[in-house]
Amino acid sequence: MSYAVKEIFKTLQGEGAQMGRVAVFCRFAGCNLWSGREMDREKSICTFCDTDFVGTDGTQGGRYATADALADAIEAEWAGPSPQRYVVLTGGEPLLQVDEALVMALHARGFQIGVETNGTQAAPAGLDWICVSPKADAEIVQTSGHELKLVYPQEKAMPGQFEHLAFDHFFLQPMDSPRAAANLEAAITYCIDNPRWRLSLQSHKMIGIR
Repeated sequence: MSYAVKEIFKTLQGEGAQMGRVAVFCRFAGCNLWSGREMDREKSICTFCDTDFVGTDGTQGGRYATADALADAIEAEWAGPSPQRYVVLTGGEPLLQVDEALVMALHARGFQIGVETNGTQAAPAGLDWICVSPKADAEIVQTSGHELKLVYPQEKAMPGQFEHLAFDHFFLQPMDSPRAAANLEAAITYCIDNPRWRLSLQSHKMIGIR
């Protein structure tokens, strides 16, 4: 299959359990919960996304004809040998496109592979780190992984609904909105009262990196 990619860039992971780790981010175009167009936001399943995943016009964006071609582009962005090669496959919704061929191609180039998904698509075999971020009114198909990161608060997606799922880590991430300060305070309070949950902050926004 071919892959539609919005952008590829090297930075630090800003969120969750891998925060601070150097990674190449490969952002796939498209999502099944929002078109990415502002005119559709309010009637979409996910109404709070803060990411531009429309089109293929970002840094190293484009349509890659093969898994090897995309893996080569990701490797070029890493720009150098390292025993700690790490790539984050994100979106949009990456699992609309990520397949075992791409996983194999990235592993062949020495990458550990993380994915950030809304959980509505099953993950292919071989991923090294699965982070699921549930959205209200969207059925979760990927019910196991390494990290569940819930944007908080969502009226119809409260933390207790997900505690039975098979994840190693549970994070609350305050929703970035005009109520960001109140959302942060609410998330802190919830984590203090429910120690299974840990606070995740978008540190990349705080320090001004992508």
